[in-house]
This record gives sequence, structure tokens and C-alpha cells, in this order.
Amino acid sequence: MTEVLSKSLPILFSTNTMKFINPKTDYAFKKIFGSDQSQDILISFLNAIVYQGETFITSLEIIDPYAPGRISGLKTTYFDVKAQLNNGENVLIEMQAFNVPAFGKRILYNTAKMYVNQLKLGEVYPELRAAIGVAVTDFIMFNEHNKVISQFTLKEDELQVNYQHSPLKLVFVELPKFNKTLEELTTITDKWLYFLRKAPDLEVVPESMLIVPEIEKAFAIADRVNLSLEEVDDLEKREQFERERIGAIELGKAQGLAEGIEIGEQIGIQIGQINLIKRLLERQLGELNQSIEDSLSQLSSEQLSALAEAIFDFSSVGDLSSWLETNCPN
Repeated sequence: MTEVLSKSLPILFSTNTMKFINPKTDYAFKKIFGSDQSQDILISFLNAIVYQGETFITSLEIIDPYAPGRISGLKTTYFDVKAQLNNGENVLIEMQAFNVPAFGKRILYNTAKMYVNQLKLGEVYPELRAAIGVAVTDFIMFNEHNKVISQFTLKEDELQVNYQHSPLKLVFVELPKFNKTLEELTTITDKWLYFLRKAPDLEVVPESMLIVPEIEKAFAIADRVNLSLEEVDDLEKREQFERERIGAIELGKAQGLAEGIEIGEQIGIQIGQINLIKRLLERQLGELNQSIEDSLSQLSSEQLSALAEAIFDFSSVGDLSSWLETNCPN
């Protein structure tokens, strides 16, 4: 093995056949792009995705960086990456594998919240800096076009003039739309997109990727040989959770059809959500009483998605009951 040096601890990089973690898993994404030693990786990635490869960002600070062991038992469900850029702007990056209800609204809400929460007591509006929300999705959000990267800002309807100071920007990266082969990669943006899509399928780092130090380093972090046993356990739990979620959604669709329920695909998906959440809650808290099961069956699709994000923060049935009373009073 050889060593790839980071800004903090050295990272071992296997010279034999390698197996890389899947960057499209939210946990792996946070480890690769949101660790203490990932500043240069994140700078390169954001310059490629948001600024078309131009060196706009020269430095940044990662807020609440990834740390091994912090998600033991899957208690933490948020794996977004937050950073403050050298010009004072704030950026939020999220990897989303599943198309959940109101996901687009959630990104807009979280980006807007990041913008308004900048001001502390006594500070004034001129001190506000722009907020950028970056959503990397493993599903297609916009069927109207084939662009892999879409950027949205506030503009005047007719003249398409940017709103003064452009306070908000939303960037969506739809990975299924990226279909270039290794030989077709020409830009650093192409290479980052290829890394996100293909890393878990590779056994060696392609030579054309090695010429970008930050991508080489990202591969080194993603090499399973560099994970601790605790990290491997956490990663496998996340992967199992995602497999079960996919399976439950598909099962829900099949059950809905088999029972002759003419209520469409969305209800089938909702049945799958309820079944999955029940299993996860029972694994986390033990057997659920009938009252709680009845409450779960009454939740809307959006409420089920919100519960899925909070589920691993519960340590008792009382926590679940309190959540249901607060978020679903009816």
C-alpha cells in the first residue's frame, strides 16, 4: 500500500484490487465530502458543479464535519454537508437517493432557513450573504429537459434580470441523466459526476482520474480498506436501510395491486412506507401497541417522510408518542 496524504491524517490507498463505498449513500457522501480532511475535495467539487470548473472558491470551512462513531445505531438521520465559503456565502449539499414527497420544497426551505439564520442579535441586513443549496439526486426531478445540472436563482420574469444580490441559488444534480463513459470524460465536472455514479463499480482508480489530486483523494477516502470496523458497521446499516426501503416500496405497490385497490401507485408507495416504518420502529423500540399502529396508518405521505427522518432519534415509545402528538395532532 502507498499513502495519500491529507491535511490531517494520512490515508492508506490500496494498490491492489479495491472496493469503494457508494458515494450515493448519504453516510458515504458525508464521509467523503464533509470530513475534516475534505476541504480541498469539497472546494474542487463545488467549483466543478456550481461554477463550471472555474476556480471561484479558494477556501472554505466545513460546518459540523463528519466524525466516526457519531451515527452509532443510526441515531442521526441528517447527513448533509454545510460549509462557509471564502466570500462569506453559505452552502448546503445533500445527497438524496430516493424521490420522497416535497423533496424540492425541503431543499428550498433548508436553503432559505440557512440564509435567514445568519443574522445574530444586533446584526443588520447588509451583513447577509447568499445561500446556495446543492441537491445531488439519484433520481430524475425534471423531465422537461436532459440537463444533468440545473441552477435556479431569483429573476425578473420578463427580462430575466437577477434579483439584487441574488440571495438564494438552488443547484440540482440529477445523476441518472449522466451517461458518459470513461473515455468521454473531458472536464473536471464530468469526472466528479463519473465518480459519484461509478465509484462502487470500479476496482481500480482510472488513470484519467488520478490527474485530479482531489478526486484521487476522494477515491482513497472511499476505499473500504481505510474504514474502521465501526464505520463499516454504520455503512452496512445504512445500505441495509436503503435496500429495505426500496423493497418495502415495491412490496407496497405489489400488495396494493394484488388486493385490487384502485387507488393508484402513490397509495401503493404509501403502504410500503408504512410497512417499512413499522419494521424500523419495532427494531428500534420493540413491539408497538395497537394505538400507535393505528396512528401510523393515518399518516399522510409527507408525514411518513418526516417520521422516517426522525425515527432513529427515538430511544423509547414515549419519544415516538410525543413526536406523533406534536407533528400529527389529528
